[in-house]
Amino acid sequence: MKKILGILLIAVIALGGYSLTKYNDLMRAEEDINSVWGNVESAYQRRADLIPNLVNTVKGQANFEKETLTAVIDARAKATAITLDPKTATEEDMAKFQEAQQGVNSSLSRLLVSVEKYPELKAHEAFLNLQAQLEGTENRINTERNNFNAAVKEYNKQVREMPTKIAAMIMGFKAKPQFKAEAGAEKAPTVNFN
Repeated sequence: MKKILGILLIAVIALGGYSLTKYNDLMRAEEDINSVWGNVESAYQRRADLIPNLVNTVKGQANFEKETLTAVIDARAKATAITLDPKTATEEDMAKFQEAQQGVNSSLSRLLVSVEKYPELKAHEAFLNLQAQLEGTENRINTERNNFNAAVKEYNKQVREMPTKIAAMIMGFKAKPQFKAEAGAEKAPTVNFN
């Protein structure tokens, strides 16, 4: 009987040690996600901070389309109102966040297309500087989103691999959502120079 209790005690200690190790691994992976998410938010915030300067620069053109500027301001307001906690985010939360950010992308695209009608604005140094900063920021956003997806992928692999999956379920670790490609991103845009 003592031998069986001894074996059970060793098994419980080994299982506890294994679970503790896996808990620490999962916590580190989750903290990596939180850190990378901070970079994503920072890149999006940089874009949001550039928008008022861009709008004010464009507003200087007396007959610039007011509805285009309003759309940019409204999209920015919606996007900055949505926050996401990567620890508790669901697929739905991530979709709402992405939708709000896509609204900013769309309104900025319309704004930049509208600028084509205003040659003096296109040549304005402040506008050109802001446009270059926005392009750089969009590249940063893409890079940070990719880094976030890589961190989530590593975490999700740990949560789903056996035997860690059992420890993750017991300790409440769940798979995290990633950024997804936007609808239609798989199709190349049609370019027509007519």
